[in-house]
Amino acid sequence: MNIVEDSQNHQNILHVWKANLKAYKNYLLLEKGLAKNSILSYERDVNKLISFMNEYQIDCTPAEIKEKEVQHFIYEHSKKSNPRSQARLISALRNFFNYLIFEKYRKDSPMALIESPKIGKKIPHTLSEGDIDTLINSIDLSQPQGERNRCILETLYGCGLRVSELLELKISDLFFDEGFVRVVGKGKKVRFVPINEHTVQIINNYITYNRPSIEPKKGFEDTLFLNRRGKKLTREMIFTIVKKMAEVASIHKVISPHTFRHSFATHLLERGADLRSIQQMLGHESITTTEIYLHLDTSFLKKTIEKHHPRSSKKD
Repeated sequence: MNIVEDSQNHQNILHVWKANLKAYKNYLLLEKGLAKNSILSYERDVNKLISFMNEYQIDCTPAEIKEKEVQHFIYEHSKKSNPRSQARLISALRNFFNYLIFEKYRKDSPMALIESPKIGKKIPHTLSEGDIDTLINSIDLSQPQGERNRCILETLYGCGLRVSELLELKISDLFFDEGFVRVVGKGKKVRFVPINEHTVQIINNYITYNRPSIEPKKGFEDTLFLNRRGKKLTREMIFTIVKKMAEVASIHKVISPHTFRHSFATHLLERGADLRSIQQMLGHESITTTEIYLHLDTSFLKKTIEKHHPRSSKKD
């Protein structure tokens, strides 16, 4: 085979990879119901393998690639990434090849004997109750978007929402008479989150006095939080709002929109809420995901054992 034929063959193989990746993305969207950002994350990791094969001129289709090629890729990737990033990459590739097996494109997985690096549980960053109050109280309500921004932060903290859930929140999702908010979470799973009276009042004030000043664009009439052009806010905009508010409040901690979700769970746990209830409110599929909050503050555990264990009341 000459150089021209080699080059053409290589391009054909890359095309096969891209076609399989496209089919995989459709599967994640239509069959698994994953969110757009989750799909993009899987796509990025598979594309890293494709780029590696292109760089090293490895001519194997998804059906032909062996463990040694994948191990070579993971080894090169590990030189410039941390264990958590490596674990995510390995998980993404494992899911991709399992999909190919499911579709009968190949019989086994080159990931079968590849182990993920051991990583400890990452303790989430949280704010104290005082930090939350300071941050929200520092918002200038005289500014055009002040009421909206306060409402965004109050809703993130008051309901423990993910950013994607906040952005998708509709006015028709607000069941204030019943005391709940309808939330569409990961995998388009719906849950009803209880909402406190304070957050209800903040949202009602925003809907009554602030939101009417913005003319919603077609298709966004029911969207709760709008930008100045009447469209849905972006994730980037929410991150920018949180960052600016933290700077104004002089809070020098690692803060993101997700920090309010972590703080929501932590403060509930510290005040005596049970882990199972917090799991349901956060929309965690597994209780082990929620258990990370047990590592943040164990002082309440001692109080729990003293209050509830039958031996605690006995005297020598």
